Amino acid sequence: MSPFGSRRVQTAGRAVRASAMRALVVLNDPPYGTERSYNGLRLANALAKREQTEVRVFLIGDAVACAVRGQQTPNGYYNLERMLKAAAAHGVEIGCCGTCLDARGIRDDMLAEGAHRSTLEQLMDWTLWAEQTLVF
Repeated sequence: MSPFGSRRVQTAGRAVRASAMRALVVLNDPPYGTERSYNGLRLANALAKREQTEVRVFLIGDAVACAVRGQQTPNGYYNLERMLKAAAAHGVEIGCCGTCLDARGIRDDMLAEGAHRSTLEQLMDWTLWAEQTLVF
């Protein structure tokens, strides 16, 4: 058994995963002002590029603002909307806490491509699905 909970099989003398490693990244911080959400998305994108890895990202609290469409940042500065789009392009599912969106006046049509309104129940399901949960 691997530290990620999935079994390994021997192939040509080396151990490989029998199934994909499943990771959930939970972001809590606003998109700018701290770098926690930025670093969490960097890790999510890096994991998503790996073979045999499934990644989901859940935005809660102030982190739902990371998914607002139309962010304009100075040249050379990171942009969380672009990072979320890149994650979605690598197959990452991105959920945004619906209660948190409502509290901040963010409508569904304001969400970046690849992000969707979600629920605490979905966060619970994703937590149970994940072998690793990383909270930023």
